[in-house]
Amino acid sequence: MNKAIHAAFRRDLRRFVDALGAFPAGDRQRAEQLGTAWDNFDTQLTRHHEGEHDIAWPALESVGVSHELLTQMDSEHDTMAAALSAARSTMASLRRTASAEDAAAALAAMQELQRVTVQHMDHEEAEIEPVYLENKDSASMKAMGRQFAKVGPSEGGTFFAWVTDGAGPDEMAAITSGIPKPVFTVITGIFGRNYRKSVAPVWHN
Repeated sequence: MNKAIHAAFRRDLRRFVDALGAFPAGDRQRAEQLGTAWDNFDTQLTRHHEGEHDIAWPALESVGVSHELLTQMDSEHDTMAAALSAARSTMASLRRTASAEDAAAALAAMQELQRVTVQHMDHEEAEIEPVYLENKDSASMKAMGRQFAKVGPSEGGTFFAWVTDGAGPDEMAAITSGIPKPVFTVITGIFGRNYRKSVAPVWHN
């Protein structure tokens, strides 16, 4: 599941880089569309790395991951947060002006965010993913999963609509493996509607 979430971040970062590289100067409608998609991405990435610090790291430390490694992961999160803040600022400017200059600034900030985020996710997957797999049936990992699942239906529906948007078969299997199909259909069908109406068209129309 964690790798499937990382795949969604990688997809969106590529989408933003491609869209900003081809941004038509002066197109306020496109600037607003990208701003809407950015709001969702910003929310998802912030929740993810804050949730890792608050929920995942204590659980992982309890099954043997070293405090030093988790401290390093938090340092990488801090680097990501700084890049996210810079991208947030440039995307807000582009949303206001739709100018070529602000599109170029947003592209540069997004490329840096992509670089540090992908670097962190690669590192996390190499160091942490084996621990998840080795301990997936432990009480700590199960409790961690329950903590991450404590979200409202609107937040959950948006998350699942987003994380499955463009997911491959293996990712879909990982995402849906612990959710009964009727429940997943209701969550994404009803509570994921806002994502499908306001964000997905930014990438697929």
